[in-house]
Amino acid sequence: MFGELLHLFLLCLGSLLTLVLIGRGLQLRELFLGLDLGLADAVLLFVYLTPFFMLLVVPVACMLSVFLTFLRMSTDRELIALKAGGVSLYQMLAAPLLFCALCTLLTLGISLQGLAWGMANFRATVMDIANSRARVVVQPGVFNKDIPGLTLFARQVDPSDSRLSQVIVEDRSREDSTLTILAPTGAIATDEARGELLFRLHNGRLYKTEGQQVSVLGFGEYVVRIDLGLMFKGLDLGKVKPKELSWEQLRALAKDENNKYLRKVVVELHKRWVFPAACLVLGLFAMPLACAFDGLRRQVGVVLALLMFLAYYSLLSFGLTTGETGTIAPEVGVWTPNVLFLAAGLWGLRLTARERAPALASLFSHCRLARLRRKEAA
Repeated sequence: MFGELLHLFLLCLGSLLTLVLIGRGLQLRELFLGLDLGLADAVLLFVYLTPFFMLLVVPVACMLSVFLTFLRMSTDRELIALKAGGVSLYQMLAAPLLFCALCTLLTLGISLQGLAWGMANFRATVMDIANSRARVVVQPGVFNKDIPGLTLFARQVDPSDSRLSQVIVEDRSREDSTLTILAPTGAIATDEARGELLFRLHNGRLYKTEGQQVSVLGFGEYVVRIDLGLMFKGLDLGKVKPKELSWEQLRALAKDENNKYLRKVVVELHKRWVFPAACLVLGLFAMPLACAFDGLRRQVGVVLALLMFLAYYSLLSFGLTTGETGTIAPEVGVWTPNVLFLAAGLWGLRLTARERAPALASLFSHCRLARLRRKEAA
């Protein structure tokens, strides 16, 4: 039984993860084209995104593997044969419980360590590629207008250390004024925390034009900040979000009562444990569900199991949203789906062990026959 569970889990995990990554790749296609990524860089970015998606995919893959295993055993009458040999349903729990516990540990490792590692490396890699790409975009002696609202010019560009000389920047992003900045030296840098590309200019002058008035200011250092989303479509890094932080960083932020994102941080702390616990909860819920669907085809069973997971995820999304807004306490909103599905799973196991669980497949068959009879009578 454990071998079949593991085989189906790997199959479901691989299939779901491939579909999710393909969908995400289509969303980021403009980013990949804008950054002019090679195959190796694109694969590396997908590797860094994998922990984030596995946090969502592992629980549903765990549920599907348990559901399909017991659905096959029920359809092939293996459960009846085992019960006839004196093996109760409770005695069959060892393999699925061990399997769900391993899935829980896997998801917990991803939640507490892998997620922050993947998101931090994804951000750092994109920023590094964007920085390198900016060096290529800013050609020496050429006025560059690729960035909306800005015109950049540098007489000389050193691609090795991103240094610029004799720099001119015209900023037209403001509606009521235009900034013209002249500086003898400058450099290209990145701000990973805010997802921005920086042009640091030194010892120059700033000319501000408002209507017919022109004002001149001297500066020691002036920083032109450019949102990478303006340069590369499909990229929306922005500031570092709670979902990108490690467990230690989240706990440190949760202690700061003046943090305006405190609710989101608290919700994120609970979410890091909810998804691992969902593997065990959904696995227990899937066992009596599969026995109740005895006689259904696997394709129909998979659809119904996915609908159950959709119901679970909808409740969880509602709990996350209400927890962040403060409508409901975060621990109540986030953990309620797990409590409900765990209670339903334990109740279903009790009914199935006593052979009192409703045969839903027979109910569907009766409904179909009744509908056909009504059509014939009409």
